[in-house]
Amino acid sequence: MSAVTVRNLPEEIHRALKLRAAQHGRSTEAEIRQILEKALRPEERVKIGSELAAFGQQLEGFNLDVTREKTQTEPALFE
Repeated sequence: MSAVTVRNLPEEIHRALKLRAAQHGRSTEAEIRQILEKALRPEERVKIGSELAAFGQQLEGFNLDVTREKTQTEPALFE
């Protein structure tokens, strides 16, 4: 996991971070991670699985037979 150092952080911002972290029951470092996570991975982001499911629903789905073949297969020959 990467580490980041933030230089020249105003004391007022540092105090605000510490207060916010205490209000959420986290360390200051954990609070900063949470802030960055929310900023860079918003909940509204497009999720490919959800989009594919919605696409399938628009097409009214399809039937896929996933019955497994029970007969033995021959091993591949690499000659």
